[in-house]
Amino acid sequence: MKLRVGIIFGGKSAEHEVSIQSAKSIYEALDREKYDPLLIGVDKKGAWHLGPDAGFILNASDPKLIALNGSAPEVVPMERPGEALALVSPQDGRTLQPVDVFFPIIHGTFGEDGSLQGFMRLLNIPYVGADVLGSAVGMDKGVMKRLLREAGVPIPRFVEVRSHELQDLDVAGAVDGVGGFPVFVKPCNLGSSVGIRKVKRAEDLLPALRDAFRYDRKALIEEAVTGREIECAVLGNDAPEASVCGEVVPTHEFYDYDAKYIDGEGARLTIPADLDAQTSDRIRDLAVNTFTALECAGMGRVDVFLKPSGAVLVNEINTLPGFTKISMYPKLWAATGLPYPQLLDRLIELALERHLQESALDRGAQG
Repeated sequence: MKLRVGIIFGGKSAEHEVSIQSAKSIYEALDREKYDPLLIGVDKKGAWHLGPDAGFILNASDPKLIALNGSAPEVVPMERPGEALALVSPQDGRTLQPVDVFFPIIHGTFGEDGSLQGFMRLLNIPYVGADVLGSAVGMDKGVMKRLLREAGVPIPRFVEVRSHELQDLDVAGAVDGVGGFPVFVKPCNLGSSVGIRKVKRAEDLLPALRDAFRYDRKALIEEAVTGREIECAVLGNDAPEASVCGEVVPTHEFYDYDAKYIDGEGARLTIPADLDAQTSDRIRDLAVNTFTALECAGMGRVDVFLKPSGAVLVNEINTLPGFTKISMYPKLWAATGLPYPQLLDRLIELALERHLQESALDRGAQG
């Protein structure tokens, strides 16, 4: 019997369009002999819609115009005792589709930060990717970096700033604390390089912070590390494994949103990266250590800087990495010997495996 896989995408975050691109790729790649994929698009107001087919995604070939078809019927997920979780019409309560496992691919806030994961946990349904804790700490760059520092994982220097501290901020002290200009300013809780600015002058720091505070109440001022940008994909639950390493060489000033998702020439991806075996192994070990220290599961892409001295600094983890045709995570696993459709198989297997473990613990807690 085929598994009914609910691909949840879209959402209210600034990464809405990126999420649609990822969902389209996953929908097209899932093996129809094994799965019955369902497109569940979340619009920018938060309503869930059940798409009948790929036509649910408008302007699918244009990343600048890609969008949801808002005419698709609204649904709500509902757990019914003794039955599979169902997608139900909020108008009349009719069951429209049962679901066996969710594949959430909502990047950013309300999808990658533990919110959606907590909801799926309450619904008692398997879902792909990190759980509530791993998602939350992986999303909050400030908390992530503090945990990595505590675990002894090398990271760039950073200063965390809250929006209410802006008027009293010691600009010179903050910049000196990360080694001077240039610096990067980032919202703590966002991804896909949205809201990130490279700042080279003191007079541009406060405007960059104000822009970051449009997306979150916390921001980072982080040292601009000189070095190669290397990425490594991690896959697994209790025994995670690392892929080969890949290198990102941006043609933009840094690997920004346009370079990742709009401009097909925005970066050159070299897979595998041109690294000696010892350096590659060090980065792969760091990637697994980062994944484990942050309590992640399922999948994660770990981004590091390789300095000219040979030192490696972990920049961040992405617990719901992009799954578009030009995304690094599936490309890294394909180069490691796990093609895209088989990668999706493995992620679904890991979701079912973890759900069985959690269900056993839940039964034990209930006596």
